Amino acid sequence: MSNVSSAVPEPIIQLRDLRKVYKTGKVSVEALRGVNLDVPKGEFLSVVGPSGSGKSTLFHIVGGLTPPTSGQVIVGGVDVGKASDAKRTELRRTTVAFVFQKFNLLPNLTARDNIRTALYIAGRPLDKFEKELSNVLDLLGIGGRLDHRPTEMSGGEQQRVAIARALATAPAILLADEPTGNLDSTNSRAVLNLLRDLNERLGQTILMITHNDEAAAFGHRTVHMRDGQIVEPLGRS
Repeated sequence: MSNVSSAVPEPIIQLRDLRKVYKTGKVSVEALRGVNLDVPKGEFLSVVGPSGSGKSTLFHIVGGLTPPTSGQVIVGGVDVGKASDAKRTELRRTTVAFVFQKFNLLPNLTARDNIRTALYIAGRPLDKFEKELSNVLDLLGIGGRLDHRPTEMSGGEQQRVAIARALATAPAILLADEPTGNLDSTNSRAVLNLLRDLNERLGQTILMITHNDEAAAFGHRTVHMRDGQIVEPLGRS
């Protein structure tokens, strides 16, 4: 009998009966209602849902930006629900990185220095970043734009710089929140193709939330959320 193990990677994100309740005075809103989900290392997972479905809350909890009310959240080996504020901060510095709809680039800094800010915050050496990121910079096509400021770049180029900044610290997980929300259709497709290339060529784990089914299709797998629950998990395409 063969002892070969399954080829399915171990989950890098594990959610078990995840719940989040927000309270305002006497009013309670249940944003997440018992979410269960595994994300294997190296997967590009899309989470789709309308406003109020809970996908943004899920994103914030996985990223260590807010703690869950109950349930288990394991991200890169860290139990987020039991982690201290300091431990969640460390998670954001070393394990997860974010790409948002708004590029959030510092307007007075060049692309090079915007990327370097991530290394500075993480306490990484600044002088080696171009050599270490050369493959990513080539893949993103911004090697020739490093000395330009955000106002001198298109929206698509700014989002590419934001992705490079997110990847500068070699995070285990890239979390993307509506990464094409501020882009036209041409740049949106280009950025989504780049995310898929990063996943396929570098094995980057990506969790992307979006309201757009066409954008979601760029991932390996899509799960649909509604009213704080996963309602339609779909298999790999």
